Amino acid sequence: MTTPEEYSDFSKFELLVPTHADGSRLDKHLGDALKNEAVSREKVKKLIKDGLVTIDGNICKKPNTKIFSGMKLTVSMPVVHTTIIPEEGNIDILHRDDDLIVINKEAGLTVHPCPSCPEGTLVHRLAHSIPEITQMEGFRPGIVHRIDKDTSGLLIVALNEKTRLALSEKFAARTISKEYLALVHGTPPASGEITEPIGRDPKMKIRMAVVPNAKEAHSEYRTLYSDPKGKFSLVAIKIFTGRTHQIRVHMSHIGYPLWGDTLYGGGVKDDSPLAPFASRQMLHAWKLNFEHPTTNATMSFTCQPPEDFTALIERLTLSVQRVALTGMPGCGKSVVLSALAEKGIATWSADAVVHKLYENGADGWYVLRGRFGTDVSPDDAPVNRRALLAKMQEKQSSRNEVEQLIHPLLRHDLMLFWKNHAADPFAVAEIPLLHESHWDREVDIIAGVRCDTEARQGRLQNIRGWSDDLIATMESWQWSEENKMNACHIILENNGTLEALNKSVDKFIEAVMRVRAKKLQQTVEAITTLWSE
Repeated sequence: MTTPEEYSDFSKFELLVPTHADGSRLDKHLGDALKNEAVSREKVKKLIKDGLVTIDGNICKKPNTKIFSGMKLTVSMPVVHTTIIPEEGNIDILHRDDDLIVINKEAGLTVHPCPSCPEGTLVHRLAHSIPEITQMEGFRPGIVHRIDKDTSGLLIVALNEKTRLALSEKFAARTISKEYLALVHGTPPASGEITEPIGRDPKMKIRMAVVPNAKEAHSEYRTLYSDPKGKFSLVAIKIFTGRTHQIRVHMSHIGYPLWGDTLYGGGVKDDSPLAPFASRQMLHAWKLNFEHPTTNATMSFTCQPPEDFTALIERLTLSVQRVALTGMPGCGKSVVLSALAEKGIATWSADAVVHKLYENGADGWYVLRGRFGTDVSPDDAPVNRRALLAKMQEKQSSRNEVEQLIHPLLRHDLMLFWKNHAADPFAVAEIPLLHESHWDREVDIIAGVRCDTEARQGRLQNIRGWSDDLIATMESWQWSEENKMNACHIILENNGTLEALNKSVDKFIEAVMRVRAKKLQQTVEAITTLWSE
């Protein structure tokens, strides 16, 4: 039997049972009577079972014992001596009063001790900075809710047992509003509600999962921003229940896992260039609203995410700038492309890819042979360009068919080019029919090469051997030079010497980098404004 004498230090409360409590349960009456002393009913039950409550001097160990008016109740309350060893460490306190603090927890800091993390927690830091918190019992003094170790953001901590109980009741009643920011993969709908139950994953015990007949879980999200290329979205998420890993499980369940969340499908490979920027799940407790348990004042807090959010956004936004080089036949696009390649810029040429596609046995050779026969794709030779051109000149429908057959092959090769150079600042693709084929919608910057008409047509005649009729035909299949140039972001003039053109190329590279930097700045500013409001 445990008796008060076995404790070296305890407080004693003596009470007389009033008339209105006649016939009440012992634990209920003491729970109500000691509520202002911050003693919960569960704690009262434990005190009774431990033999620390007497009725008229006799120990009573049954919580459901009936009591009657006039009885004398004595409660011996042991003074808690915590075994938590205080540790120095930074705590970003946003608000403090006599009853509670609101902090901005850093990512990587566990909230309270547990078997896998017996030291180095927020509670250990609190014990050093706010020693009075250790007067509360257990290894979680003051903790009324928690966020995952690698989640950053707002957290309420009670400074006394009375406040802890009051806040715990508010959390249980779901009157405290919590909203998080998350960087997720992909592009979720504008808003959504998720009510799938969450329980322990039956296949992997370290994970939680959507499990039938598990605990109720309720989340709502709204998409604040989505990357135009679909790489990421910034999402605000409200939770109405507090299940373990709730946001991570729910967002992964609907197909949009959090960036950096290796446990739920949003992580990146160790050798990925993104690995240093997504080393944790990108989740931040952003907003917190509650009624102060003592003053009843409305408390509202907003906390911007840490720098790693911005760093990852910048890195994801810093994808290759897809630059298209276009212009009229003979304007000098290939010369500009060669100059860019010599300066280390990744380049792609539609004409060069067409040449490969037209080789004997290549994909382009096969599809043209299937449509036009051996006249265009002979048995042991590449595509007969003259024969193909004749058919294209003969009928508009034939030219349309050639484009429908060849352009998808070209586009596929171009997509691979962008993908292979995704880590480059920018890459340049020479696409003569950029606007005519509507590929301009799939590039970031359009650069046009402009040249005097007489000089341009002279090159076609003298270098390529084109006739006036062929020049007229090829130009008729394209937009006019004026319309092409009006649709470009940057124009390179090619009316002078090769030296002058090289200088134009240098200026072009500088212009592209400025555009890239400006786009990045505008994107990051637009996103950070969303969480600053």
